[in-house]
Amino acid sequence: MTVQEPGSAGAAHVTVTRFRTRYAETDAMGVVHHATYPVWFEMGRSDFMREIGIPYAQVEERGYYFMLSGLNVRYRAAARYDEELTLTTRVGELKSRTCTFTYEVRRGDDLVATGETQHICTDRAYRPSRLPDDVLAALRGEPRPA
Repeated sequence: MTVQEPGSAGAAHVTVTRFRTRYAETDAMGVVHHATYPVWFEMGRSDFMREIGIPYAQVEERGYYFMLSGLNVRYRAAARYDEELTLTTRVGELKSRTCTFTYEVRRGDDLVATGETQHICTDRAYRPSRLPDDVLAALRGEPRPA
């Protein structure tokens, strides 16, 4: 489930995704495995892009990729099987060829993890490319043309 803050889009836009941890995401200690968090971040990015009106699949169909160039996760508390978590996704830094998304994972009011992913836009040949103008505008939070 995603929730949009009233009157927000792009850089001001915040996507909130609520989900339950799955058994397959836990380790032998019953704790969500550390490698699961980047998968959750991807879920948040996908929800974010859909909410601003430019699903990532459409970006790829146009010949562009958001290649991952950096990933950071800071683990604050353990998450366990079947807990309900909230993932908040925002745009951090945005430039003509790069974009940083930031994330918070919470269990109720408790902070479970924070993170960020850095992406560089490339063409189909994996050469760095400028973000398409409409994508850049949407990520900035600019209104879409009618």
